[in-house]
Amino acid sequence: MGNLLKVLTCTDLDEEPNFFLDFENAQPTEAEQEIWEQVDVVLKEARTVLDELRAYKGATQAIREAIQNPSDEGLQEQAWTAVLPLVGKLKTFYQFSQRLEAALHSLLRALTNETYSDPTQHLEREQALAKQFAEILHFTLCFDELKMTNPAIQNDFSYYRRTLSRMRMNNVPAEGESEVNNELANRISLFYADATPMLKTMSDGTTKFVSENKNLPIENTTDVLSTMASVCKVMLETPEYRSRFSREDTVSFCLRVMVGVIILYDYVHPVGAFARSSKIDMKGCIKVLRDQPPNSVEGLLNALRYTTKHLHDDSTAKTIKTMLQ
Repeated sequence: MGNLLKVLTCTDLDEEPNFFLDFENAQPTEAEQEIWEQVDVVLKEARTVLDELRAYKGATQAIREAIQNPSDEGLQEQAWTAVLPLVGKLKTFYQFSQRLEAALHSLLRALTNETYSDPTQHLEREQALAKQFAEILHFTLCFDELKMTNPAIQNDFSYYRRTLSRMRMNNVPAEGESEVNNELANRISLFYADATPMLKTMSDGTTKFVSENKNLPIENTTDVLSTMASVCKVMLETPEYRSRFSREDTVSFCLRVMVGVIILYDYVHPVGAFARSSKIDMKGCIKVLRDQPPNSVEGLLNALRYTTKHLHDDSTAKTIKTMLQ
C-alpha cells in the first residue's frame, strides 16, 4: 500500500533527466549482451513484418466479385485462393506480437531490476537495452499506423472466417482450416478488431509484467517509462542534443518513442499520464509535438487523443485537454 501511495502522490518535474540517449549508435556492454542478442533476433523480424505489412494489398477485388456472384463457383474459388496466403500472413503478424511482448518483458526485467538505484542510471548505463526498448515502441506505432490505413486486413480475415464456416456447414473439406483452427481464429480476430492491436498488446503486456512481478515496486516500471519520455522530450527540445542526430529519421523516431512510453505509462500508472501527480511533463511533451511540421505528427497526436486511458478523466487539467483538441 505504501508503494501505491508513493506512486499516486510523487511527482518531481524540476529534475528532468539530462543526458543523451544514443538511439543511433548504442552498443551493448558485456552485461547487456545476452538479453540484447535475444531481443535483436525479434527486432530483425520486426523489420520484415513492417515490410510485409507495407506490401499487403489484400484480396478486396476478388472478394467483392465472389460476393456479387455467389453462384459462380470459379469466382468463389479465386477469392478463396487469394485469401488463404493472406490469412497466413495475418497469422504470422499476430504470432509475432506474442514474441514481441516476450521481448518487452525481458527488457523491462533488465531495466527495472535493482542493479542501479534509479531509472536514469538504468537508461544511461544500459543504453543498448534502452535503444531496443525504444525500437519496440517505434515498431508498435508504425505497425498500428499501417494497419489503421489498410481496411483490407479485417475484410480479408472476416471473409476467410465466413467462408470457412459455410464450408463446414456444407461438409466441404477446407484447405487452410488446419493452419488457423477456431480458437486461434478467435484470438486473431480479436487482435485485428482493435484499432491499434500492437499497442494494445504492448500495453496489456506492460500491465501484465507489473501484476506478475509483485515483489517489484510498481514505480520501478512507471519511473522507467516516465524517464524515457522525459529523455526524448529533452533531446528533442535541446539544440545541443538534437544537433548530435546524424540521421534525418531520428527526430521522428524520438517523437514516436515519446508518445509510445506516454501511452504505456497511462495504462500502467494508477492515475495515468495526465494527472497533476504524473511524472511526465505532458504540457512539455505536447508542445514538442506541436512544434514539429503539422503533417508529420498528426498521427501521434491522434494516438494521445484516442488510444490513451486517462485523458478524459476529471483529474486531467483543462489546458492539456485544450492542447490536444
